[in-house]
Amino acid sequence: MDETLLGHLAALRRSLLRAAAGVAALLLPGFLAAPAATRALVRWAVPERLGALHYFAPLEAFRAQLHVGFVLALAAAWPWVALQAWAFVRPGLREEEARALRRWIPLSTLLFLGGALFACGAVMPLAMAFAASFAEPGLAPVIGLGAFLRLAGSLALGFGLMAQTPLALALAARLGFASAAGLRRARPYAVVAILTLSALLTPPDVVSQVLLAVPTLLLYELGIRLAEPFEKRD
Repeated sequence: MDETLLGHLAALRRSLLRAAAGVAALLLPGFLAAPAATRALVRWAVPERLGALHYFAPLEAFRAQLHVGFVLALAAAWPWVALQAWAFVRPGLREEEARALRRWIPLSTLLFLGGALFACGAVMPLAMAFAASFAEPGLAPVIGLGAFLRLAGSLALGFGLMAQTPLALALAARLGFASAAGLRRARPYAVVAILTLSALLTPPDVVSQVLLAVPTLLLYELGIRLAEPFEKRD
């Protein structure tokens, strides 16, 4: 038993190192692309009435560029990361299960990228418009570049990960680990889990948490619908 556990831990370590190496290999291209991505996001998401963004420390803009570069590198490396996850679980799967999981890796990538783009393209403008709504004479907002990009990065990663919900539920049903009926019964617990994860994956403000939690709850319901055909087939 101990040798088996040590073997699993060693395999997990190798998969994690390979995934990290794939992200690290794309850090430099991500860092170089970060300024253009930042300018595009600022033009898209920041209302004119908020004015220009600011930075308040000599290296804040550099750290913000590193942050954006990491998010871009992770997004670009996601297929490789998903492949390493598949390689880790592959030895414990039957051939039919392995083929099903391998086919779903591209869907996982599309969901991650779609969730991240939705966060930056739709949720960030809403969040910034909400922030701008509090501006009034005598109360002018001064928004830092670092805070803005941390919010964007947190939302992009959070939405990218939570967008995996319907795929994960459908895959669990496909492999026989869950059923649509069971997922319906677990709905109250899923609500608590989603609210908790939304609080952990976003900055500590209610608006960001709600903007992540509500779409994820809808994705959970979609996952139940996607799980139904496998239940009927069985």
